[in-house]
Amino acid sequence: MRRQALHGPLAGDAILAPTIAKDGDARMLGNAVQEDHKKPARPSRQINVVLRSHDATATLSASAPPSGAAESADAAQSAARTSPVPETYAEIQKEMEPMVGLDHVKSLIFEIYALLHIAKMRSEVGLHAGSHVYHMIFKGNPGTGKTSIARIVARLLHKMGVLGKGHLIEVERADLVGEYIGHTANKTRDLVKKAMGGVLFVDEAYSLARGGEKDFGKEAIDTLVKAMEDHKNQFVLILAGYPLEIDEFLMTNPGLPSRFPIQIDFPDYTVDQLIQIAELMARERDYSLLPQAVFKLRQHLMEERESSLFSFSNARYVRNVIERAIRYQAVRLLGQYPGGVPGRQELMSIRPEDLKWERSK
Repeated sequence: MRRQALHGPLAGDAILAPTIAKDGDARMLGNAVQEDHKKPARPSRQINVVLRSHDATATLSASAPPSGAAESADAAQSAARTSPVPETYAEIQKEMEPMVGLDHVKSLIFEIYALLHIAKMRSEVGLHAGSHVYHMIFKGNPGTGKTSIARIVARLLHKMGVLGKGHLIEVERADLVGEYIGHTANKTRDLVKKAMGGVLFVDEAYSLARGGEKDFGKEAIDTLVKAMEDHKNQFVLILAGYPLEIDEFLMTNPGLPSRFPIQIDFPDYTVDQLIQIAELMARERDYSLLPQAVFKLRQHLMEERESSLFSFSNARYVRNVIERAIRYQAVRLLGQYPGGVPGRQELMSIRPEDLKWERSK
């Protein structure tokens, strides 16, 4: 069963496309805009972020601009792309620009960069730069790019001097929770130690609270919270998972939400975006989807998203479809050309008959 997002490729890996998104909002502190939804059943694209310093609380938002704000938002995003930026951000910018979708997440990353860059400028002229917290919550269904963005965040914070190493440690409940009293705390502390100077990414973090008061998962949560206090600015903790479960998890401990001032919603990909991802995945492997295959895939994705309302895995699902199609194409070609060699175009082409779904096996 797939969980429905409250607000709103390769299993979290970056998905690239040949075009650059132009509609993101790269405005800095204090700007918040809202998006009208054409499909209420689909996740919201709004991303609400709060960055808290020791002296003040400022609100950032990376959400789709309404028509009245489209021009200014477009200008801000254009400035992020065309204004001279230090090499430290240019590399991050180059990595993000071709990613399919995630336009508002990209804008948020630029906002974090801008905040850090201006803070450095303020410090150099004797102004108070503030001390911000960068622990984050990533809410989204599987295959929506959470892990990819976590890696980019780690590299950005390293390049800007916030983190010493910029590496990413990915863990889940089994990596943190032990089998006897005291075991969990030791396992969790060891992983925090490995994450020092980088990002500790806890996937399906809410699973730590599912066992009740006597479950060792609670000990892992307490150990993580203590590490956040004891090692301020030495590592960043990102908790990720389904939107509904993450929100319920945060409500079980009133002190948790304030410790994660940056919360990002990762919306599901649209069918058009999934087609774009599929074509890219094929192209990266020197394959090409014929128009008839694209049509067949589009129809299937539309049906699959509706019938698998709570289990569709976005880009991860598309990756599995493409990899399966490549295998079926190989079998088809061996049958069609026994003892012969297909032409270059035939070796590259994914035909409709190569696209088969798991349920049709």
